[in-house]
Amino acid sequence: MTRATRRTSRRTVYETLRRKVLTLEYPPGSALSENELAAQLGVSRTPVRESLILLAEEGLVQVFPQVGSFVSRVDPARVADAQFLREAVELAALEDMPAELDPDIVTELRQNLRAQRRRGLDVEEFFALDEAFHHALLRLSGHGNAWATVVAAKGHLDRARRLGLQATAPPAFTHQHVEILDAVLAGDVSAARAAMRTHLRAVFDDVERIRQRSPQLFAGNRDSVPVRRNVVVWE
Repeated sequence: MTRATRRTSRRTVYETLRRKVLTLEYPPGSALSENELAAQLGVSRTPVRESLILLAEEGLVQVFPQVGSFVSRVDPARVADAQFLREAVELAALEDMPAELDPDIVTELRQNLRAQRRRGLDVEEFFALDEAFHHALLRLSGHGNAWATVVAAKGHLDRARRLGLQATAPPAFTHQHVEILDAVLAGDVSAARAAMRTHLRAVFDDVERIRQRSPQLFAGNRDSVPVRRNVVVWE
């Protein structure tokens, strides 16, 4: 296997595991076995081990010597940090909208809102549309490249958002998106910022209810070491 092939393999494994953690396919607290993951993905243990190290650096996985690796629980502090960064970027971008808005991006945003109203959308379908909507708004302001920085920092926030989407019907968020876009198209920066701030913070109310109901999904004592159980977290 060439060095380039090894890098590609590691990247593929990392992206696959990260997606499964963020989409809650691997729930918070789940045990992760290098052997079983390698067998499932058809790779050696090396890219799996390297990927788990990268995920641990992001705070999405915890590795305990002599115990094992586990999907980290949702950390409210990391959620708050990511929310702070996201608000700073997206609210600032609203103030930087050009006088002449790109008509192609405006059309894309309107089509996105129509897609959000489709019946039967599941959480992941709506989540993808939500991500595309916010990215398009940044592109409309001329700051689309900032989205990559936001995405890299919001792993815990994304898991919290998905937990929130499980508790709140997507139409509630779609209505907020409509308010944001209407304000942007009207050139009302103040209204757009207020609507965006309300929208970005809405997740906390839903997540707090879930935290009260299912505290095991959230980080508590950082020094506590989980006990490995014979649980397979994939099929």
